[in-house]
Amino acid sequence: MDCQPNIIKQVYKWLLFDQTCWLCEEPSHGDLPLCHGCEDDLPWLLSHCPCCAEPLASAQLCRHCQQRRPHFATVISPLRYAFPVDSLLQRFKADQQTHYGRLLSHLLARHLQHAYAEGLARPDLLLPVPQANTRLRQRGFNQAQWLCRWLSATLELPWQRRWLHDNGQHQSQKKLSARARARNLRAAFSLTEHAKPGGLHIALVDDIVTTGSTANALAALLLSAGAAQVDVYCVARTAKIP
Repeated sequence: MDCQPNIIKQVYKWLLFDQTCWLCEEPSHGDLPLCHGCEDDLPWLLSHCPCCAEPLASAQLCRHCQQRRPHFATVISPLRYAFPVDSLLQRFKADQQTHYGRLLSHLLARHLQHAYAEGLARPDLLLPVPQANTRLRQRGFNQAQWLCRWLSATLELPWQRRWLHDNGQHQSQKKLSARARARNLRAAFSLTEHAKPGGLHIALVDDIVTTGSTANALAALLLSAGAAQVDVYCVARTAKIP
């Protein structure tokens, strides 16, 4: 069952005409519905771990990556999970206000285009982080799939939506510690019969990375099936839970 809302045309309206900033209602002058001041004031992710992108005071490996490197190669994210990004993501996910998701996907795509120009290797394929069927029925759509579709179009990269499956055999990650999250995700995901990751450089797409446990479990699964490299693309990065 495809539970994606059939309103994709609505999210392009802000590209067609001048309008006000969505955050302060001042005129927006760029290609996004943000004024220059609000865009500058977004919680940009500056210094961070070069592997998992955990926000840090300086650009060095965090203690978690020093102790045990994750299965994914790197996490790429433009923003910290803080106001107003947290509010925009909540409206996108909980209220299905997809125009906010479209805005955030543009910020991520622009960040990635700059990273490619600076030498980041472009992946062969984008894959959205899957959702369990119960969560999909509750929410009505998979926000990672929408982000992946938009990134695919903007970055001109192929994507597949039916390669990864959430087995639904784990509880919600929200209130778990990093160690508990890792235990919770054992055997949580599987590859479908359509998946052919052998030799491919793959980028997983999600809205938020918190501890990286979900991305790490999916990366391990793809690497065990022959993927050459797995990166992670997300809109926002939180500080890790102890």
